[in-house]
Amino acid sequence: MEKTKLLYEGKAKKIWETANKDFLISEFKDSLTAFNGEKKSEEEGKGALNNAISAALFEYLESKGIPSHYVKMIDKDNMLHKRAEVILIEVIVRNIATGSLSRNLGIEDGTVLPFTLVEFDYKNDALGDPKLNDQHALILELVKSTDELDYIRYMARKINKFLQEFYSELDLKLVDFKLEFGRDSNDNIILIDELSPDNFRLWDAKTNEKMDKDRFRQGLGGLKEAYEEVLNRIQNRGQ
Repeated sequence: MEKTKLLYEGKAKKIWETANKDFLISEFKDSLTAFNGEKKSEEEGKGALNNAISAALFEYLESKGIPSHYVKMIDKDNMLHKRAEVILIEVIVRNIATGSLSRNLGIEDGTVLPFTLVEFDYKNDALGDPKLNDQHALILELVKSTDELDYIRYMARKINKFLQEFYSELDLKLVDFKLEFGRDSNDNIILIDELSPDNFRLWDAKTNEKMDKDRFRQGLGGLKEAYEEVLNRIQNRGQ
């Protein structure tokens, strides 16, 4: 299936239409952004790594019964997926306190949370992706009911459980991550977007070395090497 028209270009991907209206192609970019686009860079090969990691994780979650938009990885930079109506809520899942949670609430960095925390942000760059509560989401008509919000939380926790088990096998800690959901052609809520170290905080289980985009945010260097190590562990899982 080939690209026909550029539908949207974001910070990390280009979304292309195809000849089949039910399917789109995500082209993963090498660009890096942080702090709402204030910090920018390029890392050759980063897009291909995110595509491969995302494909592996979508396939793993599919094997666990998690519905998503994923169809297949076309080539190193491009992924075929079902068209979905994006729900404009970023779902933040936290297992360990770090980043904004530590800054805003004074929880010591690295503290294991007593339960999995699920937060909602409004997916709106112009507003800086502000925090949402259930009433905000209903006022903005981002969802149809509180039942849908409860379902999204349920799915986020279920995905978290599966991914914690997956990464534990790779000697990686799943610290926190961002998920996005959408509606398929039958109005079912499904997992969309990508599942990569751009959106996941991953720490080496033995050293706590950061294996994610915090290497760029914090100026640590070695981002591509960290992503390559994550992919290598995924590809060698179970060996």
